Amino acid sequence: MSVTGMLTQSAVFSIPSPPIDHFVIGPVRITLYALCIVAGIVVAVLLTNRRLTRRGAPPWVVIDIVMIAVPLAIVGARIYHVLTHPADYFREGVNPLTALYIWEGGIAIYGALIGGAIGAWIGVRRAGIRFTAFADAVAPGLLLAQAIGRLGNWFNQELFGQPTDAPWGLEIDADNPAFPEGLAAETLFHPVFLYEALWGVVGVVVLLWAGRHLPLQWGRLFGLYLLWYGSGRFAWEMIRLDPSEMFLSIRTNGWAALPGMALGLAIILIQQRRHPEPERSPFRPGREPRVDGEEAPLVTAGVISPR
Repeated sequence: MSVTGMLTQSAVFSIPSPPIDHFVIGPVRITLYALCIVAGIVVAVLLTNRRLTRRGAPPWVVIDIVMIAVPLAIVGARIYHVLTHPADYFREGVNPLTALYIWEGGIAIYGALIGGAIGAWIGVRRAGIRFTAFADAVAPGLLLAQAIGRLGNWFNQELFGQPTDAPWGLEIDADNPAFPEGLAAETLFHPVFLYEALWGVVGVVVLLWAGRHLPLQWGRLFGLYLLWYGSGRFAWEMIRLDPSEMFLSIRTNGWAALPGMALGLAIILIQQRRHPEPERSPFRPGREPRVDGEEAPLVTAGVISPR
């Protein structure tokens, strides 16, 4: 049987793409991609708040931090995407202002991490929270937000990979601009968005377990997040079909995953050497709250005990 025939037969068991990618309420057009991003942010904030307050931080101090971190993360994500996909926005016949149309999709995780880290650093200094404590608290929520956000790629019919005859092959509309030329309309593709989402969910479980049972403080849990996400991202980049700048046959984001993983490993090793002791408090030095005129209690790994 030909490859095309195998792909066509497997359509019986395939994953359909959603018939819509937005809905309209009055004059407002709401994209499902944007809703997935917002849902991911909300879930991440709730989980991070829970983890920070268990360490002894004031309830909802995370709001003060994310109000700065999230906008900078979105800006960084869009800038990174445009810089790594210049042909999509700066070529003949394309309005360069479309580089600003973030609601049409096109953000990059590594750009979000850079912008978000800058915003978080500003936010934690204002809130009196250690950057390392916040980074460890946000790591599982960040990975969960990325997994939820990947569902937005499903609604947009993007982030799919090479043709496949697997029963979980993804259906893509033949009139989709990203549909590869020369392939039959019934061709199925690897659902890369789903692979990355599932990898993220499993990673959340791993990070939550590791944070509770292993001595991963002082930013080391965030280092583990970088290692986990980067290894998966490098693998998924190898099968993606959407256009990207290439270097030595590896996509830009594949290359970006390597220094991200190296940074994660460096954080774990360096912080283990510098801080083998538990992180005594989520507060920056001099910003610890007082309890009835006494020094604040020691808080480690979610357990409060006297100093």
